Amino acid sequence: MRKVFNHYFVCVLMLASPLMAQEYDLTLSVTDFETGEPLSSLTVLINSSNVGGITNSEGIFSISLPAKEHTLFLEYTGYKSTQLIIDLNKNTSISVKMNVFEEQLSEVVVLAKKMNENVETPQMGVFNITAEELVKIPSAFGEFDVLKSMTLMAGVNNAGDVSNGISVRGGSLDQNLMLYDSAPVFNPTHLFGLLSVFTPDVISKVSMYQANIPSKYGGRISSVMDVKVKNPYVNKLKINGGIGLLSSRLNLTTPLIKDKLFLLAGARAGFTDFLFPIFIKRLENTKANFSDGTVKLLYLLNENNQFSYTFFKSNDFYQLDLITTIENINAKSNQYDFGTSNHTLNWIHNFKNNTSLKSAIIHSVYTPMNLFPENDSDNVITFKSEVKHISAQTEFIDSRNKKLDYSIGIQVKNYIIEPGSLFPGKGNSITPITLDEEVSIDYSTYFNLNWKPRENVSISAGLRHTIFNFLGPYDLAQYNDSGDQTSITSYDKNKHVISYNNFEPRLGASIKIGENSSLKASYARINQYIQNIYNTSTPLPTSRWKTSDFHINPQLSDTFGFGFFQNFNSLGLEFSAESYYRNTQNTLTYKPGADFFLAEFIERDIIQGKGRSYGLEITLKKRSGKFNGLLNYTWARSLLKTDEQQTKNKINNNKWYPSEFDRPHTFNATLSFESDLYNEYSFNFTAQSGRPYTLANGVFELGDLKVPIYLERNNATFPTYHRLDFSWKISYSKVKDTRIKGDWIFTLYNLYGRKNPFNIYYTPRDGTSDNAYLFRSSPFGAYELSIINSTIISLTYNFVFN
Repeated sequence: MRKVFNHYFVCVLMLASPLMAQEYDLTLSVTDFETGEPLSSLTVLINSSNVGGITNSEGIFSISLPAKEHTLFLEYTGYKSTQLIIDLNKNTSISVKMNVFEEQLSEVVVLAKKMNENVETPQMGVFNITAEELVKIPSAFGEFDVLKSMTLMAGVNNAGDVSNGISVRGGSLDQNLMLYDSAPVFNPTHLFGLLSVFTPDVISKVSMYQANIPSKYGGRISSVMDVKVKNPYVNKLKINGGIGLLSSRLNLTTPLIKDKLFLLAGARAGFTDFLFPIFIKRLENTKANFSDGTVKLLYLLNENNQFSYTFFKSNDFYQLDLITTIENINAKSNQYDFGTSNHTLNWIHNFKNNTSLKSAIIHSVYTPMNLFPENDSDNVITFKSEVKHISAQTEFIDSRNKKLDYSIGIQVKNYIIEPGSLFPGKGNSITPITLDEEVSIDYSTYFNLNWKPRENVSISAGLRHTIFNFLGPYDLAQYNDSGDQTSITSYDKNKHVISYNNFEPRLGASIKIGENSSLKASYARINQYIQNIYNTSTPLPTSRWKTSDFHINPQLSDTFGFGFFQNFNSLGLEFSAESYYRNTQNTLTYKPGADFFLAEFIERDIIQGKGRSYGLEITLKKRSGKFNGLLNYTWARSLLKTDEQQTKNKINNNKWYPSEFDRPHTFNATLSFESDLYNEYSFNFTAQSGRPYTLANGVFELGDLKVPIYLERNNATFPTYHRLDFSWKISYSKVKDTRIKGDWIFTLYNLYGRKNPFNIYYTPRDGTSDNAYLFRSSPFGAYELSIINSTIISLTYNFVFN
């Protein structure tokens, strides 16, 4: 009997053992409840098994667990802790939406980051800023603005109060890659540079890279600014917007199919003709209006597949007193009409075990026009150009190993540029002209890994390879040693003209020297194949875009960085000191007297030289608490040099000279204080060395005509630029838990009315009148032009309806 029982007991154990050992896969997808953004590095604790881990960059956490009931705790800085009880009896995928812990953080959403990430990561020269943080920074007319806020970060500035972009570490404006949900933006500003084009209320976060730029980015040598649009992952309708002096905004987020299809739509419009004469008298004849809008659809096919489509449209129209003249055109004003139209289709597929595949198709078009209404006529002469970008990309990401993750990707980009066409309309005073389009296609592959070989060492390494092909139609001109054209070879459409084959290594390393401190070093090589060509202090919307070709080589930069990072966690402070050196080849500058308008052989007016920029950036940040902000100081130089053989083409006699963005000293301060639940005060102050400009070295008399002589470029500087801004946000709600919430933002831009000069212009005089006590016997009178020369007062009302 005992023998039978023993056999029975053994059989039961054999049958039961597979059940006891059965395991199933559990996958969590964790996102922000409001924005739908994935929460990376979120802590997952599993009490039943005494195990855990963190989510990957896509907010995914996967693990295999025994078949039984498990209790999970999800913890993340700035969010309410979440407890899950799961009876695991099959492979299970769960979506979790985390709520912000509003009682402690008021409206501030802490950036998705783990403690000491800024110390441990091998990435240098990176800014990650949420929309909530950007809202706190005062700007002109009370508008939320990405570019103006970025100029308060270390190493970032612009050409003044009016600038069509930003300069990063002394680079030119076109050396920055601007992405809006992965699609490039070629003109990022409204209103002569007063505002950025990005629809404010739909922005989730902004990331800027200016050192060891990740290898998935390429094509610009100074920086990458990646603006992300919110994922509309909501379970109810939400409407928000604002009414302001400069513009009005409206934003809608709603589910279309429960838990499947979601919609985000935001729009902004401004009609500001009446404003300019109030603040700037010399602009009384100026007309300006603008609009931008963003639509995003998010479709969740299942737990592993997500599709999104983003459409962005921007348009500007303004009229100025005549600043650009064309021979035989009789007009008294310039009208600019330019717009951007972008489409981005994304697919994300999540595999098991923390791997994923991202794919995207992108289409971007920028179309600027310059209109010349003829005097005493209803005829309008039109100049039009276009930049078209079409690309496809796919990337595989593997985050299974906590100490080693990697990504590998492929990108194909096609540029079609129409340099310019001149249409006479109904008139016959000019001849219509159309330049041949420029076509190029490049193929890129890249690899990037993040490795943590030891607890105190982190390494990021990447390699990008690009084959750039310039295609016809193209007329290749040959020149002799004197610069005279000797022959022309024509290439038909899509015929191969020239290729550039380049490798771009990227490297970053971080070594922790204390619990909260580290030393970092970085290196990046980048090539740039498309550039904006202009000979003004800031490019006009109609400035010419040009790809590399037979005569114009790609710009090439090698950037080295070294830094020290220290956190004072008990005080909530982050300190960093970063130094950098960038060596640039094939930089573009213009020959004296260059005219790029409808130039068929533009290489005649271009000189390619070399550049170098170097500096030290010191930053102190406080991100949380009622009192927060940042302070930074930058010492930097940006220099250019030509190596021309012909005397007439030498710039500054082939000696080093300051670039247009050489600002040796820059200091920025941004401070925000929440006095209570209803009032928040913000200040920002900026001061920087004046921008270089060219001063005449002498005067040549030709009969009665006095002609200035320019022997050097950028040999003088404007006075120091400085400005103080203030904003006061008043939040109120008479009824607790009301569905409608509102706030007012009162802003003083340029608080003490500083007249910062934007330009200096000269007028001939006879020396006996017109401020003779100032100019005495000088043949020219010099005058400073200030765009904003008084305090700009604004009031904006913002609302949210749930």
